Amino acid sequence: MQPKYEYGSEVRLIRNVRNDGTYPGMEVGELLIRRGAVGCVYDVGTYLQDQIIYRVHFLDAGMTVGCREEELIDAQDEWIQNLFEFREKVVATKSLAINGEVIVKVGDLGEVQRVLREPGRILYHARFGERTLVVPESSLEAPPPDETPATDIEATG
Repeated sequence: MQPKYEYGSEVRLIRNVRNDGTYPGMEVGELLIRRGAVGCVYDVGTYLQDQIIYRVHFLDAGMTVGCREEELIDAQDEWIQNLFEFREKVVATKSLAINGEVIVKVGDLGEVQRVLREPGRILYHARFGERTLVVPESSLEAPPPDETPATDIEATG
């Protein structure tokens, strides 16, 4: 097992990293570093003798986080920042069909299940109703903000 990155290498995180319980002062599941962040390899070690773990210092965030090799790419490699994250609501900007049958209409609301990366583009597993489809980012947009006005509840009595 040879490490891909050396001490001092600049790397980019390709997955969101959340606290697995080993980062002090933060709740389990809390987002530590967002995908796309660039950091510097500070140390290289192993976990359970079969995974290389890099201690990466993310200067902009002021944090040092353990990252698995598959979560990193060289900082100079092509990077396209995705617009949506897991569980975010999205709206279809185009009709989506399977074998000519329209499954999702323009304006239908869905939810991102997974971010997929291909060279030069971003795709999503997006759930619309009972169907999960692979949808290019260009076919999705953020839903409009909730336009329901907040109402004040008056206390009586």
